[in-house]
Amino acid sequence: MTTTNGTPDNAQHDENQYLDLIKRVLDTGEVRPDRTGTGTISLFAPPSLRFCLANSTLPLLTTKRTFLRGIIEELLWFIQGSTNSKLLSQKGVKIWDGNGSKEFLEKRGLGHRREGDLGPVYGFQWRHFGADYIDCDTDYKGMGVDQLQECIRKIKEDPTDRRIILSAWNPKDIPSMALPPCHLMCQFYVHLPTTESQKPRLSCLMYQRSADLGLGIPFNIASYALLTHMIAQVTGTEAHELVIQLGDAHVYRDHVDALQEQLQRSPRPFPTLRWKREGINSIDGFAADDFIIENYNPYPPIAMKMSV
Repeated sequence: MTTTNGTPDNAQHDENQYLDLIKRVLDTGEVRPDRTGTGTISLFAPPSLRFCLANSTLPLLTTKRTFLRGIIEELLWFIQGSTNSKLLSQKGVKIWDGNGSKEFLEKRGLGHRREGDLGPVYGFQWRHFGADYIDCDTDYKGMGVDQLQECIRKIKEDPTDRRIILSAWNPKDIPSMALPPCHLMCQFYVHLPTTESQKPRLSCLMYQRSADLGLGIPFNIASYALLTHMIAQVTGTEAHELVIQLGDAHVYRDHVDALQEQLQRSPRPFPTLRWKREGINSIDGFAADDFIIENYNPYPPIAMKMSV
């Protein structure tokens, strides 16, 4: 059940959906080999996860500390249309280093690319869908379809459109990507106001084909919540709800002990988001220090190895 931030009934806390899914995967999931060689316990198409974004709520997991700065920097990197992992690494965000290494690119048949050139991944598809990819240093301004700006335009000008969709899945480009997109599509929905004093409310439904429940999903929940808040800010709407539908929801075998530890923790109230600067009206106008996260009181981090 979706609840507002800080509900006194902890049983209804939105984070429990995530914890319950981990329990279900561990209890009933199918043991499977996987691309990385680590092995997973997997469940296909579990029930959707629903997170309330009202009242500036940010569903940043509290049962372990989440790398918030990394989430923000990666999201801004997507929005910039960048495909150069070194730009993140230089800021201390190393999450794409493994997929951008020369060794990994060579394994993917992309050894002609320089280290850090991930190919036409997320940001390229969001901002330049259909353009011919050359390398991560090329200026693609004006090339391809800017899906992100088109979503923003529709939210403002045609809010009942059923095609407010942002897709990172481009079959033509997948062979050129260091890693095909895991969170591959989202659809935005504008809830029309029922009174003159009410703002339209904005919800987002995201589909993720491959979901690493230990490391990836905490990032993805927060990232798409932030994206929805950002788009709400620039469209004059209010963020309402984030819905996530997973395909292959899995726990890596070497994450089981860490997740068992996390399952012993009881969720705390989610933090809230405030903008440092008022009046940001362009999706390209956000900087990392514009995100002020208030009242985030998580448990300590739990180390988990990333499988590449």
